[in-house]
Amino acid sequence: MKILMVAIPNHHFFQWVNQLKDSGFEVFWFDVTDGGPKSDKITWVTQIKGWKLRWNFPFRTTIKKNFPNLYTSIQKLNERPVTSVFNKILNDIKPDMVHCFEMQLSGLPILPIMEANKLPFIYSSWGSDVYYYDKLGVSKRQLQRFYNRVNYAITDCKRDYNLMVENGFNSKFLGVFPGNGGLTINQNNIQPISKRSIILIKGYDDGVGKASVVLKAFELLPKSILKAYKLIVYSADNSVERHIKNSSFFSDLDIEIYSRHAFLQNESLLKIMGECCIHIANSISDGMPNVLLEAMGMGAFPIQSNPGNVSEEVISHGKNGYLINNPLDEIEISNLIKEALANETLRKDAQNYNVKFIDQHYNRAILQPKIINLYESVLIESNK
Repeated sequence: MKILMVAIPNHHFFQWVNQLKDSGFEVFWFDVTDGGPKSDKITWVTQIKGWKLRWNFPFRTTIKKNFPNLYTSIQKLNERPVTSVFNKILNDIKPDMVHCFEMQLSGLPILPIMEANKLPFIYSSWGSDVYYYDKLGVSKRQLQRFYNRVNYAITDCKRDYNLMVENGFNSKFLGVFPGNGGLTINQNNIQPISKRSIILIKGYDDGVGKASVVLKAFELLPKSILKAYKLIVYSADNSVERHIKNSSFFSDLDIEIYSRHAFLQNESLLKIMGECCIHIANSISDGMPNVLLEAMGMGAFPIQSNPGNVSEEVISHGKNGYLINNPLDEIEISNLIKEALANETLRKDAQNYNVKFIDQHYNRAILQPKIINLYESVLIESNK
């Protein structure tokens, strides 16, 4: 079986693809953005990269930096269109199916070519793909046209499948799977409550992510209750780093920042999660956040925003975590942080529940054969 994957370079995509490593499938990856070198995370996959430029001319990066208008004019002639390249790839590889990850960046660029063939077309929704499509610049007409061509859909939450149906999707649903294909949890790194002294904060503050509101929430707390903890902000946008640097509140607290632009190994992040007492992530739009599932699996108490009611699919407020009702309300978030730190019994009970829940529903070893079977079922159905 030949499977052609279409996706941007992304850690979660690489994790998903690696579920198929020993399946016997012949897997190809078309990097739809042609960003960077080949990935060493999926060396067993045939990677289609280096397709965009007709000519990588001398001093290209210098011209791009210093003469952006000239560079744009040159690139109109120098860049190959995605559609023509993708069409040639289809003709050369002759895949049994095409699987695209994310609609806006991966699905829509290849849609004209997919509309001209009858290959089985699988779509995995990511993040705000379905819930926030209009704010991402996708029109309802584009959305429905895309759904009309998709033969099979995978979502990372129940909410998104329901929204797809409301917007005209009527093909086959293959189920809810985490975007990375499942979690591998090292139980040895899950610390008891008594050894958890880290507060972990996701630092996205990009319009959708609202880490700045979380920082304001901390500034409403008595500093004395934070002295016993180390604050770690990961995937921090520049605005978050500036806020912390310029705030007198954070100046004498134990705080560590991992920039969004500096790579943090997933294994390292999971280990930190196994040592933190609470994990806070706040946004106005998302699918099922992989980091939420990872934090829960590592025993961290989640304080999580709930856009479109997605997080409540795994969190029962006051039982195994806290749901942020209004991601723009720093007072609400501040109260939730204070309550969570004060209630050790709740955090202990939540840890026991969450570790078991994630192992039962998101264990990578359990999901792997289901994902392999998913592709096999598509092949069988398409050959009928």
